[in-house]
Amino acid sequence: MNIKKISFNYHSKFPKGKIKIYTSKFLKSKLDLSLAYSPGVAWPCIEIYFNNKNAFHYTGRGNLIGIVSNGTAVLGLGDIGPLASKPVMEGKAILFNKFAGINAFDLEIDCSNSLFFIKIIKSLEPTFGGINLEDIKSPECFKIEKKLKKIMNIPIMHDDQHGTAIISGAALINALILIDKNIKNIKIVISGAGAAAISCAQLYLKLGLNKDNIIMCDSKGVIRKDRNSIDSIKANFATNKNIYTIFDAIKKSDIFLGLSVGNIINTDHIESMSSNPIVFALANPNPEISYKLAMSSKKNIIIATGRSDHPNQINNLLSFPYVFRGALDSRIKTINNKIKLAVVFALSNLAKKDIPKSLKKHYNNFNIFFSKNYIIPKPLDPRLLNYISSAIINTSIRHNMSGIFN
Repeated sequence: MNIKKISFNYHSKFPKGKIKIYTSKFLKSKLDLSLAYSPGVAWPCIEIYFNNKNAFHYTGRGNLIGIVSNGTAVLGLGDIGPLASKPVMEGKAILFNKFAGINAFDLEIDCSNSLFFIKIIKSLEPTFGGINLEDIKSPECFKIEKKLKKIMNIPIMHDDQHGTAIISGAALINALILIDKNIKNIKIVISGAGAAAISCAQLYLKLGLNKDNIIMCDSKGVIRKDRNSIDSIKANFATNKNIYTIFDAIKKSDIFLGLSVGNIINTDHIESMSSNPIVFALANPNPEISYKLAMSSKKNIIIATGRSDHPNQINNLLSFPYVFRGALDSRIKTINNKIKLAVVFALSNLAKKDIPKSLKKHYNNFNIFFSKNYIIPKPLDPRLLNYISSAIINTSIRHNMSGIFN
């Protein structure tokens, strides 16, 4: 199978691309025309003018997400620019629609200046019910998201950061249950210090991880406090321990989290970890260590990857459609730590429940149950939408964040 050729044909066949706009109202008569445009639109316009919240009642804004990127960190392709990123953003749009019934526009913005980029996105607020930031390089992505959350009144989420953090956080909770270890006592080594790695570390701290037990590495080695020219984001996870390489760091560790490049560790490194190790090798398409090698290297290992052909896939599809579905339905203004943790525990709990026979049949596996080979729900689990969006709505109401009653 020539997947490259198939991909070109898939994207280029008519209609080209992956998204198309459809009207939601009939336009068959003179009355329809006068209602859809002039003079019928005047009355909802006036109602929105006097009360902005009426836009959620008279327009599609409450079910519309903007997928915004400048193309500076696209998948494993790097800084390929906004235009080349468009197939990815269109793909994200159809996932929003397919899995959560959300309409989405992809917006590829030719701007690498963070301040200008922020101003552009802020100016789009009247159009959208929420903004999904996508494929923006670190550390700029942190600054951009933080500022937008402060100045905008709709939910903002950089999925590359928080999606991976949320899903791996749920997987981590369940893996620790299975090996009977306490998150407060575990030692973790993180390979990678980009947006996803930093956000994972930050969320794990909210789950109870001891910051002193984190060793984070980038392409230059262990991030240490005595290193020169380290940005403030990485500096927050710098260590002064006598550890300089990832291979030193991984010894006696309980967890390896890889968000870096493929094939950088081997069986010797896994064997040097503590008993019942947890390995999240999430580099794509090639994990930091192959699934086969990892499984053969240590007894009772729990491993997750970003690949669909192995158990325990850490896939952002488990998060972003449903997070925004819940955010739009509850009309929260921000996706904060309370919301993210609600999603973490919803995913964790769903994995412990019996899964439908129809889903087992889809995966051609009738032996799926909560275990070391099933610590996180499957991406095609039909219960995800209701389970996660309901958790967000309930959390928003409980913490007086919801705007659905206002």
